[in-house]
Amino acid sequence: MSSSTSALTEKAAVASGYRAGRTLPLRVELVRQLKRRRTLVMGGILAVLPFVLLIAFAIGGRPGEQNGQVTLLDTATASGANFAAVNLFVSAGFLLVIPVALFCGDTVASEASWSSLRYLLAAPVPRARLLWSKLVVALGLSLAAMILLPLVALAVGTAAYGWGPLQIPTGGSLDTTTAAQRLAIVVAYVFLSQLVTAGLAFWLSTKTDAPLGAVGGAVGLTIVGNVLDAVTALGHWRDFLPAHWQFAWADAVQPHLEWSGMIQGTAVSITYALVLFALAFRGFARKDIVS
Repeated sequence: MSSSTSALTEKAAVASGYRAGRTLPLRVELVRQLKRRRTLVMGGILAVLPFVLLIAFAIGGRPGEQNGQVTLLDTATASGANFAAVNLFVSAGFLLVIPVALFCGDTVASEASWSSLRYLLAAPVPRARLLWSKLVVALGLSLAAMILLPLVALAVGTAAYGWGPLQIPTGGSLDTTTAAQRLAIVVAYVFLSQLVTAGLAFWLSTKTDAPLGAVGGAVGLTIVGNVLDAVTALGHWRDFLPAHWQFAWADAVQPHLEWSGMIQGTAVSITYALVLFALAFRGFARKDIVS
């Protein structure tokens, strides 16, 4: 930051009535991000996906009729709950990575690309406060995206296939109340497992003035993690890869809820995310802001 900007910040910091904690309120940042086109487009894509799958099943027939081996995908048309679970299954591996990388990777880098970042800091908004506000809103929008998809899918599936228990591929079913609770657990775990992508995107966003670079970099590194997890020669080293645990939520749609895989996956994801968030705050505090 230039000496003139630093002087302005110091003067404002001691100005009467100045409160650092009141700068850039979360509601202001949230409204700014909600009005952006990429937020509306991403929400539209997630809302449309259940309709796309509904049309695909209408054209191709019931999935369970196509083969003798029953999987979660084959139970998609059993009930609205099953349809919601299948939407999460087909989206968790890649599609839900996109909104997380987009909201967290675009948030700081876009301000730099618009040359508005230095003016926010000269307002003055403390750097830590700026990052905190943007991170909380980005994570909030990411969680909202993950909630939107199953909610729309549940509504669409219930209208098309009826409201009923969640049919389990291995046999048995979960009543509607239990199914709703299990789907909530699935959404929560998917969000926690994507914190690594959020951390990568947010850290890269503080390092570049190119939003697409931060978003693409986070998505690319996430894909690399998925590829490495497919290399069985790595053995137990794969346990340290977040991608290794991305489908541990499947244990939540079993007759008996199993927590061990989700606990391990959550621990790995949060550990990586905390390190990346710390790097973002540390690096941004020392960065010379010229844009």
